[in-house]
Amino acid sequence: MAVLAMASGSLRSSPGVKLGGLGLPSLWCYSLRRFRSGVAISSKTRLPSYVAVRTPRAAYPTAVEDGCSSETDRIPTPKVIIDQDSDPYATIVEITFGDRLGTLLDTMNSLKNLGLHVVKANVYLDSSGKHNRFAITNRYTGRKIDDPELLEMIRLTIINNMLQYHPESSSQLAMGATFGVEPPEQKVDVDIATRINIYDDGPNRSLLMVETADRPGLLVDLVKIITDINITVQSGEFDTEGLLAKAKFHVSYRNKPIGMSLQQVLSNSLRYFLRRPTTEEASF
Repeated sequence: MAVLAMASGSLRSSPGVKLGGLGLPSLWCYSLRRFRSGVAISSKTRLPSYVAVRTPRAAYPTAVEDGCSSETDRIPTPKVIIDQDSDPYATIVEITFGDRLGTLLDTMNSLKNLGLHVVKANVYLDSSGKHNRFAITNRYTGRKIDDPELLEMIRLTIINNMLQYHPESSSQLAMGATFGVEPPEQKVDVDIATRINIYDDGPNRSLLMVETADRPGLLVDLVKIITDINITVQSGEFDTEGLLAKAKFHVSYRNKPIGMSLQQVLSNSLRYFLRRPTTEEASF
């Protein structure tokens, strides 16, 4: 039985964001412990002992949270979608892992432990498998989640549960290299995998599309890189598809689409930082 290591140390948080006292998954602790971005560190925020998560090896290749299982030879690609565009009042989270997902009650409880309210949940089937879709809001404000650190926490919480209840997903997820029972068979070359495109998207904004190798803290890094050059992120979608991350951000500069010169600055900045992650090695 493998144990997901719990990172020691404190959790960084943006000013005004209350993250203390939450049950944080080890993935989140690892990814946001040490940023070179200058975000303040709270030395008083310590991780509770119950954060460590035991990851059991499944007796069947398709163990699910509700105890059901169905065997199949091919391990599907896990997908986690965080959608800020579809609903004006809630953040939409969608989880897909072929037909292997159960009711995801533990995942819903984990999201509630982050101070979130699951407004509604539904399931639908298509040719790619079973999709579990949640609409979530901040429990304290009743609004959709707009803080990038909390959005990244949601993403890593879901992946943490995926690795716990579906150990076979470890070889399909980038996080499986560090936190899973089996690392991916192939590694993604970040230079080859990274694609950046910017398009005009109406009179007041542009659409930024980024595809790159996934890693912990990536969502926070992307938003920071964009805002550091005074570009506003209005909304977007962040998809985790196996070893890759695909992001779509609606962005603007002074309430206008991004001009060609600034597009080049943004593209160069993203490529530079994606090749050189801003997180440091953490001790386990």
